[in-house]
Amino acid sequence: MAGRLVVLVSGSGTNLQALLDASVDPSYGVRVVAVGADRDGIEGLSRAARANVPTFVEKLGDYSTRAEWDEVVSTRIAAYEPDLVVSAGFMKILGKPTLDAFPVLNTHPALLPSFPGAHGVRDALAHGAKVTGCTVMLADEGVDTGPIVAQEAVPVLPDDDEATLHERIKAVERRLLVDVVGRMVREGWTVSGRTVRIGK
Repeated sequence: MAGRLVVLVSGSGTNLQALLDASVDPSYGVRVVAVGADRDGIEGLSRAARANVPTFVEKLGDYSTRAEWDEVVSTRIAAYEPDLVVSAGFMKILGKPTLDAFPVLNTHPALLPSFPGAHGVRDALAHGAKVTGCTVMLADEGVDTGPIVAQEAVPVLPDDDEATLHERIKAVERRLLVDVVGRMVREGWTVSGRTVRIGK
């Protein structure tokens, strides 16, 4: 039985596409069973539709409180009985109902704990970093503070700007995310404090 994956998106869905492409191979052991979004009309939802994957949209603005939205999102995810949830460019911090119910993977375009937040690539450049990269982590209630699962370095080239560096990081991020998701689902994982080990 393939592991069940719910992927959450807010934009173009390139990480989602990488997961969809990988899941075509039965040996990958993972199937994307649903894609959720916080807004309509995005390419991530179109990618899901082309792959015949069910989708749902829950806009924060449609709810009177953040807590209400958190509960609804958790309920929508639960309907698909996922083994793992991937926040793939999802531009909302997931609430306690989702984080308590499911393991959630997130990615960040820097080597955490350096340069957390929305501008990891810009901040690395501004700091004069010679090496940056990407991180796959288990999400918690903070901003890029969850236990680190995997990281890969990306050199900062002398003529890099934010766009060129981010594109190179995203290429590595897609490959790393696909690898980590597959290994976690196939081999299992344990968390001890802040240490995550894949394989039991």
